[in-house]
Amino acid sequence: MNAPTETLLAPSFTAERQRQVAAALRALIPAHAVLFNEEDTRPYECDGLAAYRQLPMVVALPENEAQVAAMLKTCRDLKVPIVPRGAGTGLSGGAMPIADGVVVSTAKLNRIIKMDAYSRTAIVQPGVRNLAISDAAAVHGLYYAPDPSSQIACTIGGNVAENSGGVHCLKYGLTVHNVMRVRMVTIDGEIVELGGAALDAPGLDLLSVFIGSEGMLGIVTEVTVKLIPKPQLARVIMASFDDVVKSGNAVANVIAAGIIPAGLEMMDKTSSRMVEPFVKAGYDIDAAAILLCESDGTAEEVEEEIGRMSAVFEASGATRIEVSRTEAERLRFWSGRKNAFPAAGRISPDYYCMDGTIPRKNLAQVLLRIEEMEGKHGLRCANVFHAGDGNLHPLILFDANVPGEFHRAEAFGAEILELCVEVGGTITGEHGVGIEKINSMCVQFSPLEREAFFGVKRAFDTAFLLNPDKAIPTLQRCAEYGKMHVQRGQLKFPDLPRF
Repeated sequence: MNAPTETLLAPSFTAERQRQVAAALRALIPAHAVLFNEEDTRPYECDGLAAYRQLPMVVALPENEAQVAAMLKTCRDLKVPIVPRGAGTGLSGGAMPIADGVVVSTAKLNRIIKMDAYSRTAIVQPGVRNLAISDAAAVHGLYYAPDPSSQIACTIGGNVAENSGGVHCLKYGLTVHNVMRVRMVTIDGEIVELGGAALDAPGLDLLSVFIGSEGMLGIVTEVTVKLIPKPQLARVIMASFDDVVKSGNAVANVIAAGIIPAGLEMMDKTSSRMVEPFVKAGYDIDAAAILLCESDGTAEEVEEEIGRMSAVFEASGATRIEVSRTEAERLRFWSGRKNAFPAAGRISPDYYCMDGTIPRKNLAQVLLRIEEMEGKHGLRCANVFHAGDGNLHPLILFDANVPGEFHRAEAFGAEILELCVEVGGTITGEHGVGIEKINSMCVQFSPLEREAFFGVKRAFDTAFLLNPDKAIPTLQRCAEYGKMHVQRGQLKFPDLPRF
């Protein structure tokens, strides 16, 4: 998404302060790893949410854990805010710099430390790419299950920060289900290990607290991930439906039948027509919606499960069912879903990718409401999402060069997130909150709940220097957003349970 001029924030630091911080960091790490000239820091001004940009004061690229610890202690003493950064593929602005802060990139911490085929684990540094873990484990017949669409570029450190998922998370889980241990550095420079090599670790389960904390609690320096055997066989069903209600019901019917597919994705007509010319995946572009449903395991298991799933789809009103016959065809079916985001660039100058989660039973209802919102906001929306766990990824199409369209896209996205809360869901599934959804947190959570979040942050970062002003909104911000009556503490949708 291109950045409208009004969201480009001017530097708010002095040259003297910049020199002071850069000199302090250059005393700890190699001089070439501390960047402060604009031509060097400009590439770090945003993450994948390019609509929001801020030039960082300094960028530091430590090369080992000791350097990370020393840098954090120094930044604490200098009262300098820190923004951790992985590959910058995040879509919620979580890695957008703080104006007078330091971006700490883990790009140089990129070693696979140990690959253990017997325990089916790998110990890696945070800068290792998601897909590189599976590539390295392939010789042992193993792989790392979470597979976000950006897996060719995103790093495991960023995956830990956002609790990333992917198209196979329904069966194999999110990052939190596939990480056993995290080694991290606090703002005080203390090295802490969370989790362990055993199935359970003593004490409080702080590993689950840390995963998904968006860089607000510490900086990851080492991760132990689970590896699983590559299935003998995987096949995909591509089912077409002439009505989005039928496709939504089909998703619920598959799960109700006791089937947990390896992947269960939905794309509406706008998405399939957007993607098909780009990748030629063989999608039915006349269908109102298509489902991609994968089975993996032994040949016998896959044959039996494909038969059961096909029967469910037929009973749910599928107009066409096609099953992949070869591995190449399976990958072709998935290629359209994996390339939905770049395909959007072929039909629209800009797109805004949302991320909310709803109960599966409400899929059809929410899709119909989003269709109504298209008319209200005067913008198109392509819907691609992890249907199996209700994780929506609406792509709002707009042109940032047309005055007002970016703000209409933002309003459209905020309304989708409020709809997710209204039907009993949540404002994010795997992209995180960052700065993009911080106002929507006012809708999702009460003041007491948000204060509890701040309490967790204080326990790790009393100075509030690690990725400040992200993810958790203040009471004042919520009041300004206008979704809460501050005097009486009333929330929109008060009858809904708060998570």
